[in-house]
Amino acid sequence: MKQPQLGDLIRIAKHAGKILKEGFGTDFQIDHKGLVDLVTDMDRRSEEYILNEIRTTFPGDEIVSEESGTSQGNHNARWIVDPLDGTVNYAHRLPIYSVSIAYAIGKEVQLGVVYNPAMDECFTAERGKGAWLNEKPIRAAGAEKLVEALLVTGFPYDIRTTQFNNMDQFNAMVMKSQGMRRLGSAALDCCYIADGRLDGYWEFGVKTWDVAAGGLIAEEAGVVVTDVNGGADYLKSPLSICMANSAVHKEMLEVLKGL
Repeated sequence: MKQPQLGDLIRIAKHAGKILKEGFGTDFQIDHKGLVDLVTDMDRRSEEYILNEIRTTFPGDEIVSEESGTSQGNHNARWIVDPLDGTVNYAHRLPIYSVSIAYAIGKEVQLGVVYNPAMDECFTAERGKGAWLNEKPIRAAGAEKLVEALLVTGFPYDIRTTQFNNMDQFNAMVMKSQGMRRLGSAALDCCYIADGRLDGYWEFGVKTWDVAAGGLIAEEAGVVVTDVNGGADYLKSPLSICMANSAVHKEMLEVLKGL
């Protein structure tokens, strides 16, 4: 069985990003999957390209993709794809969006790429070999206390109906941290933690394709990545995520567990 190399994921992600960048700000079709959950023509075009490349070059592998769901194949060779993470931003011409591609053997992600077309930033990681931004090594920030930390989070599409709407947690974190951000791309949130631009990230109700690549990139940059209860398997359903350096992560968990 042919296995991909990190360069394969980079090549595919960058070309998909080119498709998105060329379509950014144009008159593309926008459909609603839910009240505020969008999908655009560009999601579909990016996904069509990515899936075709995987099926052509690595036939028989399983693919899990946001728009198409699961394409059956070898479960021990699994691609996890978000062709456009940050669709709402993209639809509003806000240039904070990304392509996220991960490759897992069994249950463990081995390769991860998150590409930000707007800034031509390609975040990459290979398990056990570190994390990079445009081929330069990256590491997490060194904030020693939560009060020194700039945090980022997100909110679920069903915020109006779910009990896990993150509002209580957001209010608590605002009062205990240096500040809060909400960027709208979970994959980039993970990468910005890995690169030390932000200090901590948590969110409820994320999907596998949101954080599979970004989670590996963060781990390989020295970030502690768990679910919101401190569990190591943050890709296990029901998905949630909490990441930061060890000191800040511990304080974040204490806040989340206290609610």
